[in-house]
Amino acid sequence: MADRLAGLLQHYTLSARVFHSGAFCGQHHYAAPHGYVHLVRRGPITARSSVHADVLVTEPSLLFYPRVASHRFIAAPGETAELLCAEVDLGASAGNPLAMALPPMLLIPLADLPGLGPTLALLFAEAEREQCGRQAAIDRLCELLLIQLLRFLMDRGAAQTGLLAGLADPKLARAIVAMHDAPHTAWSLETLAAQAGMSRARFAAAFKDTVGVTPGDYLADWRMNVSCTLLRQGRPVSVVADRVGYGSPNALARAFRARMGCAPREWLAQVRGEAALSDS
Repeated sequence: MADRLAGLLQHYTLSARVFHSGAFCGQHHYAAPHGYVHLVRRGPITARSSVHADVLVTEPSLLFYPRVASHRFIAAPGETAELLCAEVDLGASAGNPLAMALPPMLLIPLADLPGLGPTLALLFAEAEREQCGRQAAIDRLCELLLIQLLRFLMDRGAAQTGLLAGLADPKLARAIVAMHDAPHTAWSLETLAAQAGMSRARFAAAFKDTVGVTPGDYLADWRMNVSCTLLRQGRPVSVVADRVGYGSPNALARAFRARMGCAPREWLAQVRGEAALSDS
């Protein structure tokens, strides 16, 4: 099977920064503008958020907030839990469709993640040592853990609809990966259906039912997402147009305005202005 994550990881930066490892008592509020992954090595602890009902975690577990979601952890009076916590960025703010397709919070007992065992063991071991390069090592190990977690969620069919569900379907995944890997290709419904090994009608119906949008709309959105990534990287509009399958800068500008509400250069100026304000 083609690599279902390669195209996404090429266009969206996946990053993690571990900021706590060890004992946890009392309570703490997490509200930074990114996602989080928490590894509860010992509970009990209560997770409270507007995106889910209160959850009491009593066994070693992984809690994953893939997008911005204010939440609070509370240890019972007299109890001391043990956590490893990391800020994570899957590119949700940049439009990563996989990050947007994930549930707002996932709670998975570590016992249900045997394939992640070696990475977890190495992550915990590195976190407990005060050796040179410790922070870089645990951050990279947490990023590896995220990739393995995404594999697990796809293989387990963790979503009924959306991109995660599409990537879990072997036939649809071939067409989706083809779009991710080659947005410049003049994909048609027929050529995408051929990638999936399905008839045109069956492919169109299955794609819409599973992913939630038509193949054409998904392709248009993906091309816009890639365009935004390339524009942020400083690529000229003419280069971007060629990389995403539009014949000219004017053709890209028309598609960009229809999808994003403004021309590429106007959008980039807005993004840079917002970034400058946030840094000031």
